Amino acid sequence: MDEFTVDAFVNRDDPIPVISFDTNDDLSDDAELATPERKRDKLLQHGKNLKDSFRNVQGKAPETGSSMQDRLLEKLLQQVVPVEDLSSSRPETPSQNYISRPSFSLPTMSANFRRFNARIGVVFVFQSKVIRLLSWHTTSHTLSFLAVYTFVCLDPYLLTVLPLVVLLLALLVPSFIARHPAAPPTITSQTSATFQYSATGPPLAPAPTVKPVKELSRDFFRNMRDLQNSMEDFSRIHDKIISVITPRTNFSNEPLSSTLFLFTFLSALILFIASHLLPWRIIFLFVGWTITSLGHPTIQRQMLTTHKTHVVPHEKQALTLLDSWIASDIVLDSAPETREVEIFELQKLSSAGEWESWLFSSSPYDPLSEVRIKGERAKGTRFFEDVKAPAGWEWSEKKWALDLWSREWVEERIITGVEVETEGERWVYDIRYEYDDMDQDFFPELENTPTPTKGKKKVLPSWEEGSEAETEGRGRRGEWRRRRWVRMVKRKWVARATTTSIKP
Repeated sequence: MDEFTVDAFVNRDDPIPVISFDTNDDLSDDAELATPERKRDKLLQHGKNLKDSFRNVQGKAPETGSSMQDRLLEKLLQQVVPVEDLSSSRPETPSQNYISRPSFSLPTMSANFRRFNARIGVVFVFQSKVIRLLSWHTTSHTLSFLAVYTFVCLDPYLLTVLPLVVLLLALLVPSFIARHPAAPPTITSQTSATFQYSATGPPLAPAPTVKPVKELSRDFFRNMRDLQNSMEDFSRIHDKIISVITPRTNFSNEPLSSTLFLFTFLSALILFIASHLLPWRIIFLFVGWTITSLGHPTIQRQMLTTHKTHVVPHEKQALTLLDSWIASDIVLDSAPETREVEIFELQKLSSAGEWESWLFSSSPYDPLSEVRIKGERAKGTRFFEDVKAPAGWEWSEKKWALDLWSREWVEERIITGVEVETEGERWVYDIRYEYDDMDQDFFPELENTPTPTKGKKKVLPSWEEGSEAETEGRGRRGEWRRRRWVRMVKRKWVARATTTSIKP
């Protein structure tokens, strides 16, 4: 097995540290206490099993290099988790014609992971250099970084030059030096040497290239080590952010979330008005120097001592003062929101000339409604007791009240072809219009409609007023009538949860 891979990016320094928010945290959620010898034996066993698995698939295509267990597990996952082909359900766009999106496959997943792990070393090298830079591992490097950062903050236009300088100093110059290496120094004495570099002449070495690390090499497992630690870092940071932000912003504790909303709104309003007056260059310069200085070991030790001696003893007192201020200034005991809901009682005229209760509907089922025009039946419930409050609301009144202002809701909905009853039970009747012979020629469906009078069509208003006594015996009412009932509802109160559960 090769120890190193030539011309490959890999982090050969110390392992990427795992972020810990608690001194009792381990690398996994269900880790058990073990001695260093047991941990080392376990890691060696995992590495051996991993090498055996890679040997089974090394040098073979994903289709032919999969073992019987992989094929059985893949078939099982396809049955449990069906994979949908998006190209079959959606029209293809020109960009999708050149993109292949294979379905989930264990052999493909394994092959892609090995290729990814062989090439991810450049990310970990950069991460390691950033950690060494911010932790003041080499003081001159950190001070040089702060000097460059200071120039960029004081003159932001240098940001356009920075990528070009990085390209020159990090890629082009090292590549040229590798292509034209310097001659060995000339020894002039036992204590001194002269060094002269000449860029003239033909190249003396091959051009440097970047190659992925070889599988099963030490660099390959270094990448796996850093990838493992990075995944653990992401999981811990994600869980920590969720545990800190979510309970304070999801209004499970309404006074605290309301306070946060108030301060956030005021801060956004102030910045919206006065952000152009702030010295952003000095602010960014100060923040950058502060963050970098906090990484110095001496300052970190001093901060830990200050936190233990001054912050922790007064932390509970500060939280108590904040809670008392929230309890006294944030008022949330206002009355719940109320709304008025409506229901229409529909009745139909029977063949015996009596009105029969039909149902209670959310629609008045007027003659020109979309449901009536399509010839569909009204939708609703047969009994008053079956009418439920809307989702998230509850009744604030015990009984339904009859709407005595039937004329108003008819005018609001611009309902035509009805007769409004202004007294009594406030029914709104359909009007049966009278047509002459010429109208029946154009409208055959009106042929069987009773026409008490002949002649021209009688001009009727959009709706008429009348009472039962005034309109009785006219025979102009249709087969449907309706009236409106109203009732008040209020927002349903949901008790505050005592614990906050975080879904994965």
